[in-house]
Amino acid sequence: MVDFSQLKKGRKANIDKLTNEINKLSSGGFTADDRYWKLSVDKSGNGYAVIRFLPAPSADGDQGVPFVRYWDHGFKGPGGYYIEKSLTTLGQDDPASEMNSELWNSGSESNKEIARQRKRRLHYVSNIYVVRDPANPENEGKVFLYEYGKKIFDMINDAINPPAEYEDEEPVNPFDLWEGANFKLKARQDGQFRSYDKSEFDKSSELGDSDEERKAIWLSCHSLAAEVAPDKFKSYDELKKRLEDVLKQKIGDKSTTKQENLLDDEFGETKAANPGRSTTVSYT
Repeated sequence: MVDFSQLKKGRKANIDKLTNEINKLSSGGFTADDRYWKLSVDKSGNGYAVIRFLPAPSADGDQGVPFVRYWDHGFKGPGGYYIEKSLTTLGQDDPASEMNSELWNSGSESNKEIARQRKRRLHYVSNIYVVRDPANPENEGKVFLYEYGKKIFDMINDAINPPAEYEDEEPVNPFDLWEGANFKLKARQDGQFRSYDKSEFDKSSELGDSDEERKAIWLSCHSLAAEVAPDKFKSYDELKKRLEDVLKQKIGDKSTTKQENLLDDEFGETKAANPGRSTTVSYT
């Protein structure tokens, strides 16, 4: 129990604590998850690490896959930040997507620009093994979850399904422990966006020195299915309330307008997906 004298002495600390809690609420309440690895970059936005994508985790059973994807919305309004996973990931209606559809279909260019700024973003999540992390060497030799975007996913797809014009390239399963390949992750600042276009897969190689080591790494993988389970998403009504708080406006009942289906790329730019490019990944 805190007595009165402690309350008086801790006034400054209490203000700091309140400020931190308010900031967390205004940003959607997100806190750091130490299961996730993130590439560290310098003041110029440059960063480098070597990682290895890992197979479907044992925890997800025979139906497990080595990656999952989800969509979210991230934008700032008069009432703070709206950073929430989209229910469209689960094939359900989502209030932010509905609002974007109405703005986009209004015919107003200014409304379309608002929709672009608020549009949903595509994310992938995989387990990785950190081979090299010069900025944080304590991460090396450990298994983490890693969240990445469409640009890196396309590189994975190209490794598995090499473009037809490159006849000398053999398919590689980046998620394989024995015949996969390390991924050299290279970040650089390209204007206001962070680019990973210099990243590349190394030559095929085994991970670790023995099957015992590889098994231990595999058993350390986190469940991916759990990251996109329904309990990771807020309900429609909760998201609607959060959206109203951020935008400082009331939102009507569920829209009958078809929800928007435009995806952001790795850099958060508004670009339609290339209809001539396959994103079907086969890892068998």
